[in-house]
Amino acid sequence: MLTVHIIDHPLVQHKMAIIRDVSTGPKEFRELVDEVALLMAYEVTRDMALEDVEIETPMGKAQCRMISGKKIGVIPILRAGLGMVNGILQLIPAAKVGHIGLYRDPESLQPVEYYCKLPTDIGERDLIVLDPMLATGGSAVAAIRFIKEKGGKNIKLMVLIAAPEGIAAVQAAHPDVEIFTAAVDERLNEFGYIVPGLGDAGDRLFGTK
Repeated sequence: MLTVHIIDHPLVQHKMAIIRDVSTGPKEFRELVDEVALLMAYEVTRDMALEDVEIETPMGKAQCRMISGKKIGVIPILRAGLGMVNGILQLIPAAKVGHIGLYRDPESLQPVEYYCKLPTDIGERDLIVLDPMLATGGSAVAAIRFIKEKGGKNIKLMVLIAAPEGIAAVQAAHPDVEIFTAAVDERLNEFGYIVPGLGDAGDRLFGTK
């Protein structure tokens, strides 16, 4: 069964409280999402493989450990996922970035694809799919499916807030994908938004309505 990791570090939880606040404007909202994504990336990458290396310091030789194995690919779900990219790139600047464009049909609540461009070596990378909200789960399920169809294998999903319905949907469709989130909220409302959530993440990031 899929593992759900709730990242409850005090700094993450503090910044999430401000992100949720209706009075937080787009500039501060973007900055905080960036910071939370960076902090969450520490946990998402905790299982990266290390190898022993010998380093020459100013004082002599040192036995150290460095990251080995697969490289990282970051794949935001457009548009809101873009707000989480820079935080991860600050931590892992060599990561390649793909993009998947999906929007949710307001009547059916089902995802509709309009764009998909991924790294050519996607099968050789550890992949982190980004989306601030895991609501119905439709967009995440579709995005992960597209990535697998293109050859992606080792995939993790990183979100700020998840609803139980979205978690269940990803579990059913992709039991091999781990979810990392800062919070699991109560439920979805009749419009498919997370309650209490934070509203529309894309609108709050970019100042639109």
